[in-house]
Amino acid sequence: MSPDEQNTTATGATSRSYPCGACGATVEFAPGADALRCPYCGHEQRVAAVPRQIREHSLDELATLPAKARGSTPEGVRTYLCPGCGAHTESDDLSARCQFCATALVAEPEPDERVTPEAVIPFGLDRKDAREALSAWTSSRWFAPSRLKKVSEAETFKGSYLPHWTYDAQTASHYSGQRGVYYYVTETYTTTENGQSVTKTREVRRTRWYPASGNVSRAFDDVLVAGTDHVSTDQLDKLTPWPLEEAKPFQPEYLAGFQTVRYNVEPEDGLVTAKERMAEVITADCRSDIGGDEQRVHSVDTQYSALTFKLMLLPVWFLTYLYAGRSWQVMVNARTAEVIGERPYSKGKIAATVVSVLALIALIVFLVMRK
Repeated sequence: MSPDEQNTTATGATSRSYPCGACGATVEFAPGADALRCPYCGHEQRVAAVPRQIREHSLDELATLPAKARGSTPEGVRTYLCPGCGAHTESDDLSARCQFCATALVAEPEPDERVTPEAVIPFGLDRKDAREALSAWTSSRWFAPSRLKKVSEAETFKGSYLPHWTYDAQTASHYSGQRGVYYYVTETYTTTENGQSVTKTREVRRTRWYPASGNVSRAFDDVLVAGTDHVSTDQLDKLTPWPLEEAKPFQPEYLAGFQTVRYNVEPEDGLVTAKERMAEVITADCRSDIGGDEQRVHSVDTQYSALTFKLMLLPVWFLTYLYAGRSWQVMVNARTAEVIGERPYSKGKIAATVVSVLALIALIVFLVMRK
């Protein structure tokens, strides 16, 4: 079977797999190697570069896109035919594994897909690298249960590409506010010393406010917004910064062997979040432009131009482990090795530390009293 061979089900869904040129097994993308590797014989096949550049799409294109699908069938759910064993796998992911033989399946873009990925940052860390990053993270956690340090040895990671929107914009903002300038006055006050009333003076800082207004402008590039709500946005934000300059034009080969989540946050909704993030930067620009010692920003009117967007896929290793009857999730940025996640605390270690500190304080007090 050639690498371009596809399998189509009766429902019209199309999937693709990539056979090994040496033994015929299904190859998977090898993190950090920019190649597809056979998990059985180790044969590697380079991912051929595509003759195109990553393109930013004008926001005006959204008006020409098909309306978001509605109906009783969950959006994006399709049934894929596995070329390995012939089984049918139902999934709303762009890539997954056959539930019976674990063959790596990659979905072909559907003709009615509203937005298709424009770029991808391929996996740079393999499972071994992710375990090492997790091991370093668990070892540095204060008051972590001893069993937590064994998680990286016993658990397995799941690699997933997560959809993200990026937005570019030119902004021009007019603001009004106030500039605060410090000045000092001498204040007289009365206090009691040794039973006597004493009059003293002190310097007191005050602020004089002046009206301020002006204009600021800024060019925003690749403002990143998560395209899925299946993972906490707050958690995903902690995986930043991403090396977006290392992104490559989208090719399905990069997805082979990994789960790829379809976006469920529409680009219009992502733009709302992007503008909120831009607004924080613009407000900081206004404060800088106002100057002085303090600033008050009363209003900001921003005009946007040259708005563009694109959909890109970012690589994350996921680990969910059980401890004390509860699930805990850890994520590893599969490009930078940044680790974030939830962790339990050892009540025994905390109690022992408190007791040790109290004992040390008691010892210090005892030695001082003896003197």
